[in-house]
Amino acid sequence: MALKPNEQELLDRVQSGLGIGGAWEPSTSGATLDVHDPATGEVIKSIADATVEDAVRALDAAVAAQASWAATSSRERSNILRRAFDLLMERKEDFALLMSMEMGKPIAEARGEVNYGGEFLRWFSEEAVRVPGDYRQNPEGTGTMIVSQMPVGPCYFITPWNFPLAMATRKIAPALAAGCTVVIKPAALTPLTTVFFAQLLEEAGLPAGVVNVVATSKSSAQSSALLSDPRLRKLSFTGSTPVGVKLLEAAAQNVLRTSMELGGNAPFVVFEDADLDKAVEGAMLAKFRNIGQACTAANRIIVHESVADEFARRIGERVSAMTVGRGAEEGYDIGALVEEKAVTNTARLVADAVETGGTVITGGEAVDGPGNFFQPTVIDHISPQAAIMREEIFGPLLGIIRFSTEEEAVEIANNTEYGLISYVFTENIARGHRMIEKLETGMMGLNTGLVSNAAAPFGGVKQSGIGREGGFEGIHEFLSSKYTLLPR
Repeated sequence: MALKPNEQELLDRVQSGLGIGGAWEPSTSGATLDVHDPATGEVIKSIADATVEDAVRALDAAVAAQASWAATSSRERSNILRRAFDLLMERKEDFALLMSMEMGKPIAEARGEVNYGGEFLRWFSEEAVRVPGDYRQNPEGTGTMIVSQMPVGPCYFITPWNFPLAMATRKIAPALAAGCTVVIKPAALTPLTTVFFAQLLEEAGLPAGVVNVVATSKSSAQSSALLSDPRLRKLSFTGSTPVGVKLLEAAAQNVLRTSMELGGNAPFVVFEDADLDKAVEGAMLAKFRNIGQACTAANRIIVHESVADEFARRIGERVSAMTVGRGAEEGYDIGALVEEKAVTNTARLVADAVETGGTVITGGEAVDGPGNFFQPTVIDHISPQAAIMREEIFGPLLGIIRFSTEEEAVEIANNTEYGLISYVFTENIARGHRMIEKLETGMMGLNTGLVSNAAAPFGGVKQSGIGREGGFEGIHEFLSSKYTLLPR
């Protein structure tokens, strides 16, 4: 399938080199990595594939820029972030189309991601000038205590493929606001959006070397080299829990500050008193946003037995009406999964759910033809033994399990190693408050299926991660407190 002229023109504007120290350079090995459109399987662009040497040069650039960037006034850092936000809003259509081409998500959702990702630039442009300190007399009356906040230093960011823009802005914006420099490694499946965003930062006036981009197909070697370098002071990673654990082990050797946003297995609890219209709408948002490829996706739909049949009927009707097609084209609800193995994995989970007692209401199969498409699927009567009760799905698959008591619902919801987000639908405000206290997650949506906001702290508990991104808390992940005593 040939690219449209506007698609090719956009791709031509994306740099194909590594962004190091204000220049866009080829890999020292000359190697490149291919970026595919998951809806067609075709290569849409080839870009430089960084070597370990390239990654170290990127850290060299970040280290060289650290002192001057930390000394830059908070107002100037704020102004650069605000200019970046304004430029991003002007180019919303470009970024949305680029994301749809390299990741597969529907263009309407890609536009939503531009809005969401842009809010981190705007929020942290405002937080940059509001970093607090403290000045007070000590209890003994013998001196004055001053507590100031200092930038952590050079950071290494590893971002995932599912939200190519928002995951970059959610990490880069607070780092820049705090006065830290950055080396970022975007996912090899979707590096183009990050490269294009770094170009926008340059246009917004960001000095050379403050943000450096090194896409690579050799993630493990690159990360090992940077994490073992004593000049690096911070690691932020979004991805799977097993990879996060390995990165934490490596980061411990140099006692790095870490922010880890890891896996999720979100429960979506519908009580007998829920407004079913709200619950169905919430499930559609929480499950099928981004084709189900989100750590916040509703993974286990836990519905009270008295309303489960009606809920299943309504959700089945909605899902069966969803349209499937290339995300870059207007009008589709479900785009292509990011790669072929995602289709294979979704098919595996469907087969397991059926083998353990589930009933397919709609969908359940891969779509014939080119591209990584899978039918949006609803399976009722999921067994507690089904694999989707333990594993992240990362596909357009919704499974319904039933419960009879509030205690049982809480037990099912908390029966996981993960604890990123939960969703609860009830019209009983007292029950809602009980769920806030009882569900073991870092975030919760009460009668809503969409929770993420740049002004709120995003993150989980248990094996879903460490630290928070966004909100007032977000900038403090990139600051260290320094205490000074002035004797009287």
